[in-house]
Amino acid sequence: MDRHDGSGIDPADQWVLDPDTGAYRLRLPSDAPPAPTVPRQGGRQVPRQGGRARPEERPPAPAPGGRRRAGAPPSRRAKRSVKRRVLMWTAGTLGFLVLGGSAGAYLLYRHFDGNIATVDVGTAGSKNATSKEAVNILVIGTDSRQGLGAKYGDAGSVGHADTTILFHVAKDRSNATAMSIPRDMVTGIPDCPTKQKDGSTKTIPGTPQGRFSPRFNESLGQSGRDPGCTMRTVTEITGLPVDHFVLVNFEAVKTLSTAVGGVPVCLTHPIKDTTRDGEGSHLDLPAGPSKVQGEQALAFVRTRHSLKNGSDLDRIDLQKQFLASMIRQMKSGDTLTDPTKLFKLANAATKSLTVDTGIGGVAKLTELAKDLSRVDPEHITFTTLPVKDNPAEGTRHATVVVDDTRAPALFKAIKDDVSLTKPKKKPAAADSKLRGPKADPSQVRVDVFNGGGPQGAAQETLQWLQNTKGVTHATNGGNAGGGKQDRTTLEYAPDQADQARALAAMMGLPASALRPAADDPAADDATGADDATSGANMTLTLGGDYLGAGNPLAEPDRLPETIPQSRADKQECVG
Repeated sequence: MDRHDGSGIDPADQWVLDPDTGAYRLRLPSDAPPAPTVPRQGGRQVPRQGGRARPEERPPAPAPGGRRRAGAPPSRRAKRSVKRRVLMWTAGTLGFLVLGGSAGAYLLYRHFDGNIATVDVGTAGSKNATSKEAVNILVIGTDSRQGLGAKYGDAGSVGHADTTILFHVAKDRSNATAMSIPRDMVTGIPDCPTKQKDGSTKTIPGTPQGRFSPRFNESLGQSGRDPGCTMRTVTEITGLPVDHFVLVNFEAVKTLSTAVGGVPVCLTHPIKDTTRDGEGSHLDLPAGPSKVQGEQALAFVRTRHSLKNGSDLDRIDLQKQFLASMIRQMKSGDTLTDPTKLFKLANAATKSLTVDTGIGGVAKLTELAKDLSRVDPEHITFTTLPVKDNPAEGTRHATVVVDDTRAPALFKAIKDDVSLTKPKKKPAAADSKLRGPKADPSQVRVDVFNGGGPQGAAQETLQWLQNTKGVTHATNGGNAGGGKQDRTTLEYAPDQADQARALAAMMGLPASALRPAADDPAADDATGADDATSGANMTLTLGGDYLGAGNPLAEPDRLPETIPQSRADKQECVG
């Protein structure tokens, strides 16, 4: 990989062996340029000084020109320079943690490239590491115990999708949403083409949704399903295309949390998990703030039996807190300015990752991380796919299903790049179309078309308007031409503004749904005549955001109020 910072120094040469400590460290800008090396016995290399090979045990000589000698504390200027150059992509571990790196940092050690495992998911995902469009990355935490012994349960488990987060980054990189997907959610799994070792493709038959199965976590591992199957399942549930996946295992949590010096967490009450037979986490933490790493960090993200309801949904809250804290820890000065921590983090990260071929390798991960690192943690929001108890189970509550009344609003917000952080106050002019006198329902004339709603949406709306709102001059226009549209729209003539305001109030249409006639620029202010003088009907086209007759449509740039959320830049106590 040939990447340079303008200094003519290959990034691989930026890591040097410190003879005082015997450990690798990041070369600082104030250090002397890399010196030629000579081979030593055993193939090791040591720098030349003054034309002679310097013995490894000799203390470093003072640097010429008053430069800081090796081992001395770095200057403030050097620290700032290091912070700009830190390994940006290392924060790409645990999937969306690509955002944890510092912008402009790109130094990579070449051997890290060989640490990363890849899976060819075929037509699922993107072949390009970056995009000028929005990016969706699926983070999958597998519960595979292979190679770990019986300590964590079934040692022969191939691993399922135990923890899954869809990480969406907006097109303009202004915000990101991390949506957790419950593993015990009953959902259908589509057919899945998988690449075999001999290069052939084997299609694993899908499983339709039943009353109690399959569960979402079976989209990985079961019947030989690979991460591409999980990507396809997420797309089928949400309607959102998935560009890439990042797969991590138990060891990733242990090594990464240790590499950053521990991850701060906070509990509302103490947790002591004593469940046996490998199912329990053995977590033992007091209420209040703690710092976890290694085995204790793994226990923190695994525990659920000792939580309020002992459910996966409770555990998701802990995991969201852990990942948000990991982002803050990776961006902290303690990590960014410590070469030893950076080296450990980079090594742990690459060894922990399995990714799709589209981002396979250090160069592609770096390219992706540079692109995504523009998102500030303040605008990274964690949420959970809205679900409800599976009605087929009665009071057992072992599984959940998608909540069809709340989930569509979240999926739409993600698709439309809506930030789930607190939106900026909209200018008053944005709602000017909704202000003014409204026509009587008997004067409202409208043709209703179905342009993206469920089958029968136009007829359902027509009956609702006629029978409950008194709009007698409404007709069913059938299916709209021109293809499916995402949002509901209401088109009207300048002299129908009062009718449009009346219908918008009845249906809960946002101002953005109102489309004044394009042939009269003055109509944009929707201040047309109060009387319904036009004999033509307005055109109401129901879009993909249609939630049923009588259900108001959420403003596209506003947060759905029923969706719980937390932010990456704030620590909250959970449990």
